[in-house]
Amino acid sequence: MPTFVEMDRTVTLADQLTVEDGPVVLINTFVVQAADADRLVSAWTADAEVMKRQPGFVSTQLHRGLAGSGVFLNYAVWDSVADFRAAFTNPEFRARLSDYPEGATVSPHLFRKVDVPGICPA
Repeated sequence: MPTFVEMDRTVTLADQLTVEDGPVVLINTFVVQAADADRLVSAWTADAEVMKRQPGFVSTQLHRGLAGSGVFLNYAVWDSVADFRAAFTNPEFRARLSDYPEGATVSPHLFRKVDVPGICPA
C-alpha cells in the first residue's frame, strides 16, 4: 500500500472531496525507486482500467520524469467531485492499492481551471 502524502498541508484531499460542483482535474504524483517504475506503471494501468468504467470519468494521462526518474504524474479529468469521490472510494479501486511498490508515495489533489484573460480560458 502506498503512503499518501498531502500535496497541500492546509487543504487535504478529504477536504476537497466535500465540494460538490463542477468538473475537476485530479493531479496525482507518484514517487518510487527507479527500479520499481515498471511495477508502478502496471499498478497504475490496473487502476486506470477500473477508473475508466466509473461514471463521470473523462480521461487520464500518465507522465514520467526524464533521465530515469522515479517520479510520475497522473492528470485525470472528472465530470464532478462527486463522481471522483465515488470512484476513489470504490472497493475495487481501494483493493488495488496494495499492488503499488513498497515505499511508493502518492499525492492526489483536485484542481479547477483558472481563467486568466488572454492566456488561459476557463
